[in-house]
Amino acid sequence: MCVLVLAAAGAYGVLHQRRSGRVKVRGRDGDKRLGAAELGEGLGERATLVQFSSAFCAPCRATRTVLGEVAEMVPGVAHVEIDAEEHLDLVRRLDILKTPTVLVLDAEGRIVRRATGQPRRADVIAALGDAVIPERT
Repeated sequence: MCVLVLAAAGAYGVLHQRRSGRVKVRGRDGDKRLGAAELGEGLGERATLVQFSSAFCAPCRATRTVLGEVAEMVPGVAHVEIDAEEHLDLVRRLDILKTPTVLVLDAEGRIVRRATGQPRRADVIAALGDAVIPERT
C-alpha cells in the first residue's frame, strides 16, 4: 500500500512540475482587458507582462527577474508587478489561484496568454509573439 501511495504521489509531483510555469492561451480570459487604472501603471507600448505576486513567494522573486530581463530586452514591453494580497478584487475577477501568475497583455490591454508558476524565459519571449503588434515601417 505504501509503495502505491508513493508512486501516485511521485507521478503527481512530476506532472505538476511539468505543467507549472507553462504559458498558455486560456479561453476563459476571452476579451478581458486591463488598463492603467487596474495596474497602477501605464501599459507598455507594444505589450505588458503583469505578474501577480505575494510577499513570501520564493518563485515570485525569480519570476520578477525573468520578466524584468525580458522587458528590458524587447522594446516597448513593460513589466508590472501586482501584490495579490492588496488587490483581492482584481485577483478574484481574473481568477488568479496562485502566485506567481503572469498575464501577457497586448498593446490594448487584452489578456492573450497566462502562466501559473515560474515561467521560463524562452516561453515568455514566445508568448510575446502573440501579443506584440508588428512594427509598421
